[in-house]
Amino acid sequence: MKLTIPRPLQLEHEELHDQLRKATRETGDIGEAAKAVAKVLHPHFVKEEEYALPPLGLLTSLAKGEVSPDMAAVLPLTEKLKAQLKEMLAEHQSIVAALRTLSDAAKRENKPEYAEFADKLILHAETEEEVSYPTAILIGDYLKLKLNK
Repeated sequence: MKLTIPRPLQLEHEELHDQLRKATRETGDIGEAAKAVAKVLHPHFVKEEEYALPPLGLLTSLAKGEVSPDMAAVLPLTEKLKAQLKEMLAEHQSIVAALRTLSDAAKRENKPEYAEFADKLILHAETEEEVSYPTAILIGDYLKLKLNK
């Protein structure tokens, strides 16, 4: 079974990457702060796209009551997320700290669009912590029960 990240989440990640890329091209404190965000954010996004977000692609089918044996392919991903959750949350703390630095620089340099971007990305991290990650883990736990794994 091919697991895919839900399209809205893919597009959101792409948009965040694009906005960050734009910020890294700024000069001065904004550019430097944005580069620091990129340094901690990129490896984190890679992990999310590898194992934290693909399980969410099953959510619509599961909500319809559709369960099939090939969905067991998601279990290694959800187990990895469960095992790495503490690390993922710690990475969020580093990302948020870097984003606060970016926001402060943007406010000092009177470039509110970068402060707004930082706030948006902080909210994105909170959504993952409170919704996406727990949902992905629950998908795995649910499938284990349904598939007797």
